[in-house]
Amino acid sequence: MSEHDATGRRSFLAYSGALAAAAAVSTSLSACSSGPRSTDNAGEDGAGSLTAVIGYGNDGSWDPTQTASAFAMAGNQHIYEGLVDTDPITRAPYAALATEVPGATQLKGTSWQFTLRSGATWHDGKPVTADDVVFVFDRILDPGTQTLAKGFFESWLKEVRKTGDSSVELVLKFPFPDGVARLTLAKIMPKHVFSAAGAWDDAMKGKAVGSGPYRQVSHQPKTNTTFAAFDRYNGPRKPAYRSMNWLTIVDAAPRVAKISGSGADAQIADNIPYANIQRLQRDGLTVEGGAGMNNLFLMFNTAHKPFDDVRVRQALHYAIDTDKMIEVALKGRGKAATSFLDEGNPSHRRARTVYAYDPKKARQLLRDAGVSGLTVDLMAVNVSWIVDCLPTVKASWDAIGVRTTLDPQETTAVFTKMDQKKDYQVVAAASNPNQFGLDADLIMRYNYGPANLWMGYARWARDATAQQLFRQMDQATREPDAARKKMMIQEYLDTVAEQAVIYPVVHNELMTAWDGKKITGVRAQPYPGINVLQAHPA
Repeated sequence: MSEHDATGRRSFLAYSGALAAAAAVSTSLSACSSGPRSTDNAGEDGAGSLTAVIGYGNDGSWDPTQTASAFAMAGNQHIYEGLVDTDPITRAPYAALATEVPGATQLKGTSWQFTLRSGATWHDGKPVTADDVVFVFDRILDPGTQTLAKGFFESWLKEVRKTGDSSVELVLKFPFPDGVARLTLAKIMPKHVFSAAGAWDDAMKGKAVGSGPYRQVSHQPKTNTTFAAFDRYNGPRKPAYRSMNWLTIVDAAPRVAKISGSGADAQIADNIPYANIQRLQRDGLTVEGGAGMNNLFLMFNTAHKPFDDVRVRQALHYAIDTDKMIEVALKGRGKAATSFLDEGNPSHRRARTVYAYDPKKARQLLRDAGVSGLTVDLMAVNVSWIVDCLPTVKASWDAIGVRTTLDPQETTAVFTKMDQKKDYQVVAAASNPNQFGLDADLIMRYNYGPANLWMGYARWARDATAQQLFRQMDQATREPDAARKKMMIQEYLDTVAEQAVIYPVVHNELMTAWDGKKITGVRAQPYPGINVLQAHPA
């Protein structure tokens, strides 16, 4: 995709299609019913088909260097490979296009050597070469090309060199063992395909040619994407289905209908509403959740007064009755944020500033800031569970004298306005950086940084506190001692909590449902999408 294309940048935020994670676009049931119905005659050799329902749009960017679209990232995991990929649940690295994961000794140095898997082939039949690897990393590290992946690599990776037709060297700026798990975010792409004029725009729009176990057969934005087993795949996680049809159904009711009852013709669905769990279980489906970073966050436009005042931002967080939100909207499957990180993250520590429900303190902060008669237009994405949470936000803000208007819109519409730098006050949206990984440095660089897109949306990067935060982040990244690094991260996370420029309100559990009589080996992810590289027909 073009580096400055607005549609591509939207995918950076769409976890619903990002903010990657895929744009939440309202899609009719009839439109999503196209494609083959699932069958039960599947086998280990890839016979049969799988029909999946994804609760996020498939019309976000599919460029692996750029996308944060939930649908596209999940699809790309089946189409592309990194030198090293990671298990979708444990996040343990495993050799994908490379023959092995660097050992502990090599990871402590600044030179990582990789040899490509013999016989690795692109879906168009051409061999995978070292030139393809260098091509992708050159794009990621190019100072003149702004990609999402750049934020995950440029702080520690200096360059990638070709050392042979099937071998490369990664040269690091300093030892950074955590970087090995990030290699899954650099999906290797064929140079002969994506170096052509306009090819990055094609990638953004949905063109995908990889070396993974499944090849893309068709892509119908806002409807479905289909896959077929790649017969020449010789890697570690082989396809178990001859074909897959992934439907995009953002609206909750038709998504649930697609997998339940006598008319069900899908075997698996993600983003299951909490209110439907018991019904699906009564229908004989397995419904399991994954708790992680998934969150509803507020983002303030700090160039729009009075949201440049930290006291106003804090007041609106303190005012929210999170217990009520968790009980009513999330059916008990959520936790109020006690840090930017969820409580299950290895680097989590309760922040010095925690926004426990305190309307009295919220009113006082507004008075201290000299703010009265505040009216807020809360622009929000239309992801179903976010919409369920919005009435609690409005009631809470109205209760402290802040007249609130709710303005839910399609995710693409929200972030088109952000890209066009239109004025706004506050945005409520969903995010889950866990789709990229678990390490706190990565999560923070996804959300904060001098040239970070989110900081551009919030208009905060030039603030003196922001500048100090960015310096703290860089110092922590370079810190070789793991315990010291963790402490440094926790210290700057206190600043993030206090400033509340982009900050979570609640972290919640994501639910996946599947028919255990038709598919086995499924593991529910704590981030959007599905991964069926280790699933099989039952």
